[in-house]
Amino acid sequence: MKTRISFLARFGGPHHDRFLLLIAIYKFLHAALFFAIGFGIHRLLHRDIADQVEILARHLRFNPESRLVIFVLDKASLLNDPMLRRLSLVANCYAALTLAEGIGLYFEKAWGEFLTLAITASFLPWEIFEIIRRLTWIRVGLLTINILVFVYLLRVVINRVRGRANARKT
Repeated sequence: MKTRISFLARFGGPHHDRFLLLIAIYKFLHAALFFAIGFGIHRLLHRDIADQVEILARHLRFNPESRLVIFVLDKASLLNDPMLRRLSLVANCYAALTLAEGIGLYFEKAWGEFLTLAITASFLPWEIFEIIRRLTWIRVGLLTINILVFVYLLRVVINRVRGRANARKT
């Protein structure tokens, strides 16, 4: 007789908190995105950024005379190699931090939960400011996801602390 195993149980095991596992997967994907961004920025070293933007615009079939392309070309002309190195370093450091969060959450370590809780909390005011500045569905969606992650992790951490306190009493 075959037993049906869910996707989450197969990869996380039956002992894993499913929501922590989902947050960990989100963090792994986030880390992969920022590693790719850091790598992409690093590949732009010693190249003419304006030429690369023009090539990309043509490849994506954008009108080279459009305001968006002209705006991006103007901003690209401000980039130089030292700035690209710094941007690549920042993207890779953020990716490494996000990867550490994901690993900590996947293995349900207290440090991973606290780290994710602190980093998520640190971004909430900035995200609220951005929504006040310009309301978009994407910003509201990201804020909603981050608030849900924050509230859930706060509940997990509080339950962990209460469990330890109850264990010490007995």
